[in-house]
Amino acid sequence: MKILYAGFLGTGHSAGYRTRALERLGHEVVRFEVGGYQAGNALLRKVEFRLTMGTQVARLNADLLQVAREEKPDVFWADKVLKLRPATLKAMRAMGITTVSYMIDNAFGPRRDPGWRLYVKCVPYFDLHVTQRDVSVRDYLERGAKNVIKIQTAFEPTLQYPPAAGWSDKDRDREISFLGTPYDNRATMLARLGAAGLPVTVSGSETAWTRALSREAKAQIFYSDLLYDDLYREAIWKSKINISFLTRANLDEYTHKSFEIAGCGGFLLAERCPGHAAKFVEDQEAVFFEGVEELEAKVRQYLPDEAARARIGAAGRARAVRDGYDNDTQLGLVMERVAAIRGAR
Repeated sequence: MKILYAGFLGTGHSAGYRTRALERLGHEVVRFEVGGYQAGNALLRKVEFRLTMGTQVARLNADLLQVAREEKPDVFWADKVLKLRPATLKAMRAMGITTVSYMIDNAFGPRRDPGWRLYVKCVPYFDLHVTQRDVSVRDYLERGAKNVIKIQTAFEPTLQYPPAAGWSDKDRDREISFLGTPYDNRATMLARLGAAGLPVTVSGSETAWTRALSREAKAQIFYSDLLYDDLYREAIWKSKINISFLTRANLDEYTHKSFEIAGCGGFLLAERCPGHAAKFVEDQEAVFFEGVEELEAKVRQYLPDEAARARIGAAGRARAVRDGYDNDTQLGLVMERVAAIRGAR
């Protein structure tokens, strides 16, 4: 099919990885970058984001419809596009275009981020919603969604793969590693590990981690700003232990990072939950923890045991490949549903 794909498609954004997967599946993808539709003034950008109204919202919707008229796609795919208007989706449907919303975040969860006003209004007008959690399936249906499919977040096989044979601890310069944002109580837990004398390294938005950590804790555990693409993969390779937290404020069942770490063949130490337990066999394909005491205990157990870490990392990678935790498999499921929706019209 021909797919008009709108989202943040630049370096480090997973939406760009999904466009690659759709092309590998044989589809033609017309990319529409939404990142440029922001006010030039910082204060106006904040207001625009919170209220989802203004000249940039109007411009984005007009430009999308113009591209749709010119390209005549079969499918319009919105990857967390919060400035869409219901009228735009209705106009696309009148053109015979099947509309898909792919949303990793939770518009209806307790985190209560701003910016969802228009998105919530658009829910009944998409032909298909793609989500990663059971609670969101219910939320979409209660708000008038026509079709909802649950898949999982996935690793990108062209970027997230194991290191060359022979890689070992002699190649690793990160001991206990976390790559990401300080949601929930992550900063407190990681700072406690550092205070206990454990060699923790954190990479992520320096602005966010500066707000989340004391000056002393930041000096002790903060390692680098955000890492993307090859640098992100290499950080996983160079880490003896890769920690993966749930985003509990999103009511997540598992986390994107867990599948990326497994895809890279890294040793995965993930927060214990039913979702992770369904995807990996505990202590064979990943190691789980619940709370900071167990996190510290598992770190102390596995940090000196290179053989166990290597065995578990390899088994986690094998499980991720065998059971289709990759973009191609997961997006293939979405496109099967899209084909069925189009066939039923």
